[in-house]
Amino acid sequence: MREVIRAHGHEHVAATHETTFELTTDDWLTPAGDCIVGIEADRAPSDFDDDFVAACRDPDATITLTLETETASQTVQARGHPDLTFESDRSAVVRTSTYVDDRTIAVGADAAATDLDRDLIADLDADGTLTCTLSV
Repeated sequence: MREVIRAHGHEHVAATHETTFELTTDDWLTPAGDCIVGIEADRAPSDFDDDFVAACRDPDATITLTLETETASQTVQARGHPDLTFESDRSAVVRTSTYVDDRTIAVGADAAATDLDRDLIADLDADGTLTCTLSV
């Protein structure tokens, strides 16, 4: 099963957060948003298919996120969690920890914003487009 989120970069994409990365449907970004790697996302967790959500709630689930821009890509491995709600209609957050809130779509990730490929981030800082494919 898979879901796809398309988002846009922004001049303030810094991707320096050490425990998360985030895609948001917001159309703005301030320098304080150091975990946000994409804005104006075309989907939020609340839009995901019920079967996909159920699969992600399995604590043994492996969630693979492939982040792609025009010139770079990176794959991040994460896990599911039984407390994932996928209720947020605004933000999708991937966490290296096991903390869960309504924005969390995966936990135990092997990369946070600061770990993402700098070519990928450079594309996003230059207002590039991002495709995030989630597979479970």
